[in-house]
Amino acid sequence: MSSLEAKIDRQKLPRHIAIIMDGNGRWAQEKGHDRLYGHFHGVESVRDIVEGCAELGVGYLTLYAFSTENWDRPANEVNGLMELLVDTIRKEVETLNRNNIRLHVIGDTAMLPEYAQQELREALDMTAANTGLGLVMALSYSSRWEMVEAVKKIAVDVQQGLLQPTDIDQSILSKYLCTSEFPDPELMIRTSGEYRISNFLLYQLAYAELYFTNVRWPDFRKENLYEAILDYQQRERRFGKTSAQVQEAPL
Repeated sequence: MSSLEAKIDRQKLPRHIAIIMDGNGRWAQEKGHDRLYGHFHGVESVRDIVEGCAELGVGYLTLYAFSTENWDRPANEVNGLMELLVDTIRKEVETLNRNNIRLHVIGDTAMLPEYAQQELREALDMTAANTGLGLVMALSYSSRWEMVEAVKKIAVDVQQGLLQPTDIDQSILSKYLCTSEFPDPELMIRTSGEYRISNFLLYQLAYAELYFTNVRWPDFRKENLYEAILDYQQRERRFGKTSAQVQEAPL
């Protein structure tokens, strides 16, 4: 066990960690390679962080793998990312099952190539019985898309008489989001020195602690994860209350 890992309070882990995996392309270009080289090496970071979360006992890990805006990138990069996605899923399912990790996917997956959709369906089925870490891949995802889709579904249910407008509250809205199965993230990490949320889980991150690091994603490893969790554990989670109210609350 590393010295940083030993400092982590296992009783105060964030139940759900969300990560914006930023910096693959810049990491590659800084080393004189094309952007896909960075995405390829970013997979090694995914493996390490998934393993780290599973070892610690984190309940859910959401990785922002591909946004709807990413479809506007150069065709060769998008095609390469799709091929890398399929190849990675095919190789990693056995490891996920061995470690009792269940795969989930959120996003407009209908936009993915059919071969990628097929690989995802098979991986979801093959890991469905696992009860450990929930690994949530955000693919072809954007938060604004998600909220528009939720509003459309609510409108249809109201129109059909299944839901009354006066019944709609935060808990109802949450049930129509892609993340209805999961608790909201308590810690959001973004790598590579950018200080934006970039259309990622805008509703769900309302009370998440935000952690930004200059480390590029391909260099992000367990020790960096531990640093983020330790930083999270030093913060006071007030949810609109005062410090005095939080300190006086019963354990």
